[in-house]
Amino acid sequence: MDTSELDKAKSHIIVEIIQYIPNAVVSKTIIKKTTGNITASSFDAGEELEEKISPYDNYIQIIDGTAEIVIKKHKHKLCLGEGIIIPAHAQHSFNANEQFKMISTIIKSGYED
Repeated sequence: MDTSELDKAKSHIIVEIIQYIPNAVVSKTIIKKTTGNITASSFDAGEELEEKISPYDNYIQIIDGTAEIVIKKHKHKLCLGEGIIIPAHAQHSFNANEQFKMISTIIKSGYED
């Protein structure tokens, strides 16, 4: 994963900052801070990210293609432009039945309430 941030105060086309690579999941950091981060990822068809649990809420938005996201054993099919919040501490995974790109926004602060 590329951990360098995108250039600030410079416009970009979000769907073009990350490319598809055959048989791979690729990620590019947009912003990385101690309070959270935003990452763009591309999944080639047939790829997946195995089940995991994060201690933080994670907002996922699909910016190309269609994704299958499993949250607490419930499948969600998200198409271009759609988003979903993966709740903190929820078991989840990603499946690429076809190529897709997404933006992931993790907020690490505000859980004191």
